[in-house]
Amino acid sequence: MVKKEICKYWQKGCCNRHLCPFLHGDGDGDGDGGEGRNVNVNPKPKPNVWVRDKEEKKETQSMCMVWRRNEEKEMERCPCPCKYFLVGKCKYGDRCRYLHAWSWSTDFSLLAPLHGHHKAITAILLPSASDELISSSEDGTLKFWNCHTGECISTRNFDSEIGCIMSDGPWLFVGLRNSIKVYNFENNTQFTLLGPAGLVYALAAHHDMLFAGTQAWDLTTLECVHTLSDHTDAVMSLLFWGQFLLSCSLDKTVKVWAKKDNGALEVIYTHTEEHGVLALQGTIDATGQSVLCCSVNDHTVRLYNLPSFERRGRIFAKKEVRALQTGPSALFFTGDGTGDLKVWKWSTDKGCNMQC
Repeated sequence: MVKKEICKYWQKGCCNRHLCPFLHGDGDGDGDGGEGRNVNVNPKPKPNVWVRDKEEKKETQSMCMVWRRNEEKEMERCPCPCKYFLVGKCKYGDRCRYLHAWSWSTDFSLLAPLHGHHKAITAILLPSASDELISSSEDGTLKFWNCHTGECISTRNFDSEIGCIMSDGPWLFVGLRNSIKVYNFENNTQFTLLGPAGLVYALAAHHDMLFAGTQAWDLTTLECVHTLSDHTDAVMSLLFWGQFLLSCSLDKTVKVWAKKDNGALEVIYTHTEEHGVLALQGTIDATGQSVLCCSVNDHTVRLYNLPSFERRGRIFAKKEVRALQTGPSALFFTGDGTGDLKVWKWSTDKGCNMQC
């Protein structure tokens, strides 16, 4: 008798074939390969680590962290959402075979939607020590929302679409086409940085450095001092997490950067998605666990524990989600291509107990 091969997808815990022709087990028996096809078990999960190759120089090894996947917690396969439910047109109701929900997770839930923008939301901002939420849109407006009532209290208009916004202390940065508008609310000044080519989609600031797309600017000299060159397509979002810089791109990757001894940045880990990655945002769940919100170009937001990249859930939207933001009291926010802004809240009795 010819011995059947073990299903490599079952070994990874992701086989979804009906009556799979390969074995789902240790291979000692001669049972049907389809048996156990719904059991999402990974006998030997591959470690998910942020490490350099062995050939790399030892002088910068101290900057690496080795992070492994939590082998005891594996998540079942995400069900497919009903595309008609997402646009409010499903006629089957409870009889529909597809998921009728805006998210897939027991760890968080939708708290409230905020309506007001007429085109895609490009950024959401919650400045520190402020009770106002700021959102930007392709409709060329900044909207200021009251965090207590959810009402839009003011709107500021620009001559062109806004790619992104960011605040750092007294500074407010607005990414426009071929430029960055900079406001300082302490001394009531403003100026413009010229240099970026096209619409600026990604901004991040850290220690007097401003990162705009692939360029790093010194805010004391207003000079471009570094360029991120490892992505093969447009960089869509940047995020600082501890000593690391995370970047995402339409090349379907999330890259983790660390500073070398000479001050230059290098990639130490790459996470790959099935589609282009549009936005990143870090948040903290109700237990204190660090979570990465990762918006993907299939109208979903994937949530991962950091540093393991273990899956925590998924959010569904009518169109692509380009705006993500975290807030106090276990809140976080998403903004999609229809102009819908949604407020989400982490559950207080669910979640991962692992601490970063």
